[in-house]
Amino acid sequence: MVIPSDTELTESGLSATGRGRILVLACGALAREILALIALNGWDHVDLQCLPAKLHNTPDQIPQAVRRAVAERQPDYDRIFVAYADCGTGGLLEAACAEIGVAMIAGPHCYAFFDGLAAFAERDEMDAFFLTDFLARQFDTLVWKGLKLDRHPQLLPMIFGHYTRVVYLAQTEDPGLTRLAEAAADKLGLRFERRFTGYGDLAQALEAQAV
Repeated sequence: MVIPSDTELTESGLSATGRGRILVLACGALAREILALIALNGWDHVDLQCLPAKLHNTPDQIPQAVRRAVAERQPDYDRIFVAYADCGTGGLLEAACAEIGVAMIAGPHCYAFFDGLAAFAERDEMDAFFLTDFLARQFDTLVWKGLKLDRHPQLLPMIFGHYTRVVYLAQTEDPGLTRLAEAAADKLGLRFERRFTGYGDLAQALEAQAV
């Protein structure tokens, strides 16, 4: 499968190929990591569809988008697994998944399962703004422009005033991405911290579903 550009994953997501018996329905921000795990493990029976990553700026729309995608794709697969955590839906996504009979990843958001749910909960980092590989690449699109800071910089203290640092949860060892994450921290006026996580609990969650 050809991986779309980050812009495509942000704006339109990724279409399923229609092959395989298990469909993973995920956020476009996770496409590269999930496709890497599928290839690494030889999961030829697992297909991937991604919803646009920009939905994270309007999390109230995620549950209905997941409902629609599951309804459209359910006849084509033996099972669908939703590779979203709660992602700011306030429990509504979990309720929707329970109602339509599909499993989803545990946890509050992707930062938690990349970092490891137990470790993330123990750290309780309320002062940290998190970036992943995808968000480091798409910071300007999803954060700076997505939150209208490019047009209204006066909103910066209001939105980010309670943060003291940017924590970059790195899935890969890529100096270029680290520089992008550092630049994002500088732009926000926050100190920078990098933490290598690899795929974290995402790998275990997909492995449990890929049987």
